[in-house]
Amino acid sequence: MAYKNFKFETDADGIALVTWDIPGRSMNVLDETSINEIEAIVKQTTEDAAIKGVVITSAKEAFCAGADLTMLEGMSRTYAQLLKEKGEVAANQVLFEQSRRFSQVFRSIEISGKPWAAAINGLALGGGFEITLSCHYRVAAENPKTRLGLPEIKVGLFPGAGGTQRVPRIVPPQDAMQLLLKGEAVNLAKAKALNLIHAIVPAADMIKAAKDWIKGGGKAVAPWDEKGFKLPGGPVFSKAGMQMFPAGNAIYRRETYDNYPAARAIMSCVYEGLQLPIDAALRVESRYFTQVLRSKEAAAMIRSLFLSMQELNKGARRPANVPPARIRKLAVIGAGFMGASVGYVSARAGLDVVLIDRDQESADKGKAHAKSVIDGLVAKGRAKQPEADAIMSRITATADYAALGDCDLVIEAVFEDRKVKADTFAKAQQYLKPDVIFASNTSTLPITSLAESFKDQGRFIGIHFFSPVEKMMLVEIILGKNTADPALAAALDYVRVIGKTPIVVNDSRGFYANRCVGRYIAEGNEMFLEGVPPAMIENTAKMAGMPVGPLSLSDEVALDLGLKVIKATEADLGPNSINPDQKKLMVELVEKQNRLGRKNGKGFYDYPEKGKGQKSLWPGLADLQPKKLDPDTLQVEELKQRFLVVQAVEAARTVEDNVITDMREADVGSILGFGFAPFTGGTLSYIDFMGTKKFVELCHKFEAKYGSRFTPPQLLVEMAAKGETFYGRFPPKKQVAAQAAE
Repeated sequence: MAYKNFKFETDADGIALVTWDIPGRSMNVLDETSINEIEAIVKQTTEDAAIKGVVITSAKEAFCAGADLTMLEGMSRTYAQLLKEKGEVAANQVLFEQSRRFSQVFRSIEISGKPWAAAINGLALGGGFEITLSCHYRVAAENPKTRLGLPEIKVGLFPGAGGTQRVPRIVPPQDAMQLLLKGEAVNLAKAKALNLIHAIVPAADMIKAAKDWIKGGGKAVAPWDEKGFKLPGGPVFSKAGMQMFPAGNAIYRRETYDNYPAARAIMSCVYEGLQLPIDAALRVESRYFTQVLRSKEAAAMIRSLFLSMQELNKGARRPANVPPARIRKLAVIGAGFMGASVGYVSARAGLDVVLIDRDQESADKGKAHAKSVIDGLVAKGRAKQPEADAIMSRITATADYAALGDCDLVIEAVFEDRKVKADTFAKAQQYLKPDVIFASNTSTLPITSLAESFKDQGRFIGIHFFSPVEKMMLVEIILGKNTADPALAAALDYVRVIGKTPIVVNDSRGFYANRCVGRYIAEGNEMFLEGVPPAMIENTAKMAGMPVGPLSLSDEVALDLGLKVIKATEADLGPNSINPDQKKLMVELVEKQNRLGRKNGKGFYDYPEKGKGQKSLWPGLADLQPKKLDPDTLQVEELKQRFLVVQAVEAARTVEDNVITDMREADVGSILGFGFAPFTGGTLSYIDFMGTKKFVELCHKFEAKYGSRFTPPQLLVEMAAKGETFYGRFPPKKQVAAQAAE
C-alpha cells in the first residue's frame, strides 16, 4: 500500500521501516493525513503475519515538530459551528471524538502485538514525542541539538495523546510534572537519564540499533500493560504521593494563579490517571483535553503564540516586491549595555559587527560585555569555547567612525537625547555607503522627527530592541513618515537573521510597546498614590497574569530613566501631558532619596548584594503615600482588571491612531514585549474574547471611578455598538485573501 506522508518498506527479516516525510514541508507535523496513515500502517503491520516488527523514523532533519495547530484551531471552529447548529451535547461529543483520535491511534501501536521501535533522528516535540512514547523501544541518533519534550502548555494546551499518562508512568512524578507544566524540551542525555529513551547511538547506526532490538526479541508490551507494574513514584495514595501532590497544587497556584486551564488539567489528569488502568486513564486525559480545547484561553494562545507568531516570523509584513537584503556587516554606534547586547546577538547570528563609541575604552567595554555573556554560557555548558571564540572574532571595537564605510546596516544606540542623536547622525553620514540602511534604537522619540537629521529619510528606520536583548524575543520596527520599503525589508530580514520576532508599527511617541507598558507602570504608581498597599499592588498585578509587578518593573527599567521620560514628554508636549503627582513621586525617589532602581540597589525595593538574599519592598514607601487604604476594603478582582484594561485600552488607541495596522502584531508584541497576560492571547485578544461591548462598559465604569486614562477611543465605542471584534473588523491579510477567494 502506498502512503502520501510515509515511505513503507520491509526487509528480509520481516521488519517494516516506516519513514515519515511529508512532501513540501521542512518538518513533519501530525496532521490529519499523517494520523490516518499511521492508523492504516498499524492495521497493515498488525494483520500481516510476515511482519515481525516496525521501526518508525523520519527522512527530515527532525523527527516531528508536533501536532498541526491549524488543525486544532479548525476543530475549535467546527465546535463553535456545531454549538450554534446542534447544541452543546452534540458539539461536545464530536469534539471529544475528534480530539481522542490521536490517543486511540497511538494506543493501537502499543497494543498491536508487534514490537514498535522509534528511531529518533532529531527534534521530537508534542504529538511527535507522544508517538515515540507509545512505541515499545526508543533509540536516538547522537546529536547535541536534539531536544525531546511536550511544549503544549506554552500555547494553552497540554499533551492530549497520552503524554500526561505515559510520562508519569516512566519517570518519577516530580520530573514528570516539570516536563508537563513547564513545557521545556530536554537534551538526549537528560532524556536517557529519565528513561524517556532507551539508547543513544551514532546517526549511521540508528536504524540498525532499532532493528537489532526487534530481532533480539524486543517485547511488544508496554511496562504499564504488564501484570504487577509499579509506578516509578509509588501509588498516589502513598507517603511519597502525598508529599508530591499537595505540594504540587501549591506550586501550581503560586506559578499560575489558576489563570491557565491547561495547567490545571495536567494536575488533574496525572492525579486521576495514575489511579486508573491505562485505557481508563487515557479516556480521562481525552475528556480534559476536549474541555481545554473549548476554552477561550486555548483559542487565544494558539492564535497569538503559535499561528500569528509563526506568520510574523516568516515575514507576514515584509514588502513582497523588495529582493532579500544582503546584510553581512553591521555597525552599532553606542557600545553601552544596549548597544553591546545588540552587537552580541548579531555576532552570534554570524554577522560581522563593528562596535563604535566615543573613545576606544568605551568601545572595548562594550566588547567586554559581549564576552561576559558568552563566557557565562560556556560556564553553564550552554555553549562551547570554539563557538565563543568565533563570536568574539566577529566583533571589532573602535572609536573610528570610518569603520562604517563597508557596513550594510547601522544601528544607533546612543543616549536617549535628540541632540546627542543628531550629532551622532551628522558624524556618521560622511562615512556611509550610498545604499546603507540606518536605524535608531530609540525607545520613545518619534522616528520621523529623528530622521530630519538624516539626509536620506527613506533609508532611516527604527529598530527598537527590548532589554535584556539576549533574552527578549521581540523587536519593534518603526516606520517613519518617509521610510521606504527597502529599509523595512532590510530591517525585517535582519531581525529574522538574529532569530527574533518582529512587529511593524507606525511612528508615535513611545510607539506601541512602551505606550502600553507605560500605562501599566503608571497604573501601579496611581494605585500607590491612592493608598493601596505596595505589596497588594505587586501581588494583584501578578495575579492578573503579568510576569512582575509594576513597582518591580519600574526598578528594572530604572527610576531615573522613568523620570527623564516624564520630563522629556513634558518638555515636548506641555504640562498637561503628564501626571504632576507621579512626577512629584519620581522626583522624591530619584532626586531626593537617590533611589534609582535595581541599578543602584535602591528603588521601590531594597536589593541585597548578589547572593545575599532576596529583594524586599523598601519600608520607607509608607511615608511617601499621601493616604493609606485598608486592604480589606479593596476589591482584588477590580485591581487585577485595572492593570489589564489600562493596557488594552491603550492598545485600542494605537489602532485608532494607526500605529498598529495588523492585529497580530499588537497581540504578539504585547506578550513578547512586556509580558501582557499570555493566557489572554494579548491586548486586543483580551478585548475580543471579553466582547467589545462588555469591555467598553468596563472602561466607562473605571473612567467614572478613576479618570480619563480609561476612556475608550471612539473606534472601540463604534465597534462595541456594532458587536465587532478587532480580528473581525481588521482581519490579517491572509484571511482577507482567503475570503476574497471564496
